[in-house]
Amino acid sequence: MKKEIRTVDEQKKIMQVTTVDERWYIRETTDNETGLPSYEFVPSVTWIAEHYPKGIGFYKWLANKGWDEAEALKEAAADKGSKVHLAIADLINGKTVKIDSKYLNHSTGKEEELTLEEYECVMAFVAWAKEAAPKFLQHEFVVWGDGYAGTVDILCEIKGEKYLIDLKTSQSIWPSHELQVSAYRKALPDSSGIKTAILQLGYRLNKKKYKFTEIADKFNEFLAAKIIWANEQKGVYPKQRDYPLEVAIV
Repeated sequence: MKKEIRTVDEQKKIMQVTTVDERWYIRETTDNETGLPSYEFVPSVTWIAEHYPKGIGFYKWLANKGWDEAEALKEAAADKGSKVHLAIADLINGKTVKIDSKYLNHSTGKEEELTLEEYECVMAFVAWAKEAAPKFLQHEFVVWGDGYAGTVDILCEIKGEKYLIDLKTSQSIWPSHELQVSAYRKALPDSSGIKTAILQLGYRLNKKKYKFTEIADKFNEFLAAKIIWANEQKGVYPKQRDYPLEVAIV
């Protein structure tokens, strides 16, 4: 559980703990009037992008699977994607990933070996990296936009061109994925000349097992989704409660 702790009553040793899930980002700022630290919460890019219409293909899939099965599949896919991302971060950092390497499963809170399907995604990334020969500039870093934030998977240079790349283990690229990379790019300190792309890993429709797709700018569509998000999530904030800093029975 991620949490932010600050003092609300020093004499009583009461702290305010704000839990923050993957839907929120938090950063410390300075209050312009008091000069004291304050905290800014903004929604994640992925949460906002989810409010954009997903298209008829998604709704057909949802109708075919049913709500409960679809939610279970989404959760499993998220766990798979998270473990693959962690393994790829190791690769970029120069480490070796083995077939029995263990990574955190966020649903269980435990480290688990890569499944064969996950390992195939990692192998696909290696195959792409060997062919594309990217020069990795940054990876797994947070960008902060106007009222939103998110984590960029990869910023690299390929044949003299800079790319912001989002990694996906899904077989399809949904409109929300296009909005994601567009919002990330807009939030960069200098986005001039940077292209956006999605790299699908474990792709089943070709022998390479990966697909690299350049994405056109969809930031205006992201702003439309942001308006919908603001309307649908009106009054929603990270939960805040006051807790004592310590407890004892003596």
